[in-house]
Amino acid sequence: MSKKDQTSNLKPDDRVSLIDVIAHDPKTDEAVLVMDQPLPWDDSDVRLHELQERFNAYVSFLLDGEFAEWNPELAQKRARIDVRCAHMPGARAIDLLGKIHDQLAHQEIKMEVVVKPEETGLTGSTRFNPSNPVNPV
Repeated sequence: MSKKDQTSNLKPDDRVSLIDVIAHDPKTDEAVLVMDQPLPWDDSDVRLHELQERFNAYVSFLLDGEFAEWNPELAQKRARIDVRCAHMPGARAIDLLGKIHDQLAHQEIKMEVVVKPEETGLTGSTRFNPSNPVNPV
């Protein structure tokens, strides 16, 4: 069963404690935790709360020893959380992502938002720092 098959049937609130992908990025030598956001952003309080709770789960996994138990070698690398979106986040989501980005920086965890190309109208995925969304990474 593919990852998409496993996660596509989950409601957003069922995904709160789910880490979608864990990988090593050989270009940056970072441990990357991927958070898929396949649904359109509605900027509702409920969706923003779910997003915040998902980040809490990802950060807890990184900092509370679970990651080190799961893969001690990968856990020694710098960490990055990639939020991969099928749709461009709304203004409230970008604001929240910016605040989360700044808090993660204090923990030396990098965070990027990646929007699929069909949403941006560009030829490649768009990466941006949510603290400064007008300047791509």
